[in-house]
Amino acid sequence: MTEPLASLLTALDLTDTGARTSEDIFTGPSQWMPLGRVFGGQVLAQSIVAASRTVPDGRAIHSMHGYFLRPGDVNLPITFSVDRIHDGRSFSTRRTQAYQSGQPILSMIASFQDEDEGLTHQVEMPTDIPDPETLPNSADSLENVEHPVAQYWASERPFDIRHITSPIYLTVDGEHVAHQAVWFRSIGALPDDPDLHRAALAYASDYTIMESVMRRHGVAWATPGLRAASLDHAMWWHRPARVDEWLLYVQESPSASGGRGLALGRIFSRDGRLVASVAQEAMVRVPLA
Repeated sequence: MTEPLASLLTALDLTDTGARTSEDIFTGPSQWMPLGRVFGGQVLAQSIVAASRTVPDGRAIHSMHGYFLRPGDVNLPITFSVDRIHDGRSFSTRRTQAYQSGQPILSMIASFQDEDEGLTHQVEMPTDIPDPETLPNSADSLENVEHPVAQYWASERPFDIRHITSPIYLTVDGEHVAHQAVWFRSIGALPDDPDLHRAALAYASDYTIMESVMRRHGVAWATPGLRAASLDHAMWWHRPARVDEWLLYVQESPSASGGRGLALGRIFSRDGRLVASVAQEAMVRVPLA
């Protein structure tokens, strides 16, 4: 197993401390990041794992709403407290708070459900999408850039991400539109644990969704003075999926104003099943010309 993927699995393998207040307490490490701030997708995924540890067997997460409260420090462990808000006949509700140095860095509420039958429909997957094998990966786009963030994105992330048709790492090529799509999958096989794949899907969903805001305004990640941070993140799991197989993430931004941008996303399996929907608001601030 490659080191980035092993690091992801280590971060998601939370420790049950055995401590109990009125809540369940878990701890987990942070993955190294070049700027020293915890990746938002990581703490989201860890919060989901913590909540999943407290629900009855067979209940899978189907929705999550989280707020990023403070930037996390990769040099410190994270403590997760889970409040068992409600257990019904089919649904369970949990609230997870993530802490560092006694301060909350993320607050999340999630709902879990027994497997059930019901009405079924979905939007169709776009048909004019090139196969991921025909697209360059991040390493191809960034291999000659010496900046530490670029090197991390090129070779040290646990996911292979391929933009359609070009990334916005250094420049925004083509028409400035408020939509984009990416293929992604983990860089190696993951264990056959559906809860782990759901958490890892939340992890990966935070990588590129705000780019639909940035692409609309021609703002690349390398733009001098750019300040960007996720404010909240909501997600709905519709159907099972493996994150070590190619998934298509279709993203669009309906609005940006007040230094904030809203982005919406749909994640499809390669065979066209809609597996998840995502919404995120982010702070995006660019120096005025």
